[in-house]
Amino acid sequence: MLQEKEKRYIINTYNRRPEQTLLLVRGRGTLVWDEAGKEYLDFVGGIAVNALGHAYRPVLEAAWEQMQKVIHTSNLYYSGPQIELAECLVKNSVGDKVFFCNSGAEANEAAIKLARKYYKTVLQSERFEIITALNSFHGRTLATVAATGQEKFHRGFEPLPAGFCYARFNDLESFRSQINERTAAIMVEPLQGEGGVHPGTADFLKGLRRLCDEKELLLIFDEVQSGMGRTGRLFAYEHAGIKPDIFTSAKALGGGFPIGAMLCAEKVAAGFAPGDHASTFGGNPVACAAALAVLQAILKDGFLDEVASKGRSFQDKLQLLAGRFLGIIVEIRGKGLITGVELSGRAGEVQRACQEKGLLLNAIGEHVLRFLPPLNVTREELDAALEILEWALEEVFGSAQGK
Repeated sequence: MLQEKEKRYIINTYNRRPEQTLLLVRGRGTLVWDEAGKEYLDFVGGIAVNALGHAYRPVLEAAWEQMQKVIHTSNLYYSGPQIELAECLVKNSVGDKVFFCNSGAEANEAAIKLARKYYKTVLQSERFEIITALNSFHGRTLATVAATGQEKFHRGFEPLPAGFCYARFNDLESFRSQINERTAAIMVEPLQGEGGVHPGTADFLKGLRRLCDEKELLLIFDEVQSGMGRTGRLFAYEHAGIKPDIFTSAKALGGGFPIGAMLCAEKVAAGFAPGDHASTFGGNPVACAAALAVLQAILKDGFLDEVASKGRSFQDKLQLLAGRFLGIIVEIRGKGLITGVELSGRAGEVQRACQEKGLLLNAIGEHVLRFLPPLNVTREELDAALEILEWALEEVFGSAQGK
């Protein structure tokens, strides 16, 4: 009945398969339950959104307290939660100013608009093009689809907005070769998530900073998935020790509440004037109150060190598992608690087997499994996920190949 209603009333933009799609009705910590009461370890987390798991009490309390005061006001007026969140983000990052919106795509859209406006009004330049990376993903609006370096996301939406070209990720000379007199900025994910979990090397990211300085370009980092502690640092750019001119955040920022943010250097913020950009729901008081609670949890002493430690341990154990499944597990990639396991194929089958056994994870195409547990996942829960993965690999591929 539910599937029939969904089919009748909801536009078919998600590839939900009746035999594997769940109705999740409750969550607590790393666990979720379906309508039949079956329990699952949730290593999808709303695709890196539920950074502190489900029903994390400080986030619930902060949101509930704010909801009893005021749920929404126009951005025509000051907002206490919005200002407090902006202050916390700025004090704990290289950003000087913040623009709030509702999603990662909106944050990236704002970054693209700001880069163009900065060149047009502050630098009095006609530069407008942005170089992005092949295999990237920046969102679903027309501009962010155009910025995304994957043809499959472009099909059917042509002609796409002009002003984007693509270079090979982790290849500095490829980016250099794309620069011309129209180039305004370089925009990359420090770690490509939707593209299959590919971390940018420190040399590559540092090289992009030097290249942008040399050519007087803006450097934009899309931290929608890699930010908010996911890699073991608050933002992934910290691993390379560099400062982007603009960077974006969303997904985990609200701990489940929809919110996005674009942060930038003071000089770049001068590109926007009143009326240049806006968002009706951007900086919503409830979302900001929840996001502040998320940030406060992540910034507690030792929290991010523990994320990094758990990530290293998890990936080390995956490497041991790869030794048992030679030729099946091709590569382990990731940083902190975002991990990609590249298989020789049949990733969708392994994902479905894991779900059957009580582990939810994400298959990217037929070759990559993506693990996105809450940042406060326990080591015991990580070990339980590994046991289920091993069982699923044996179910799909047969007994382990090596011993």
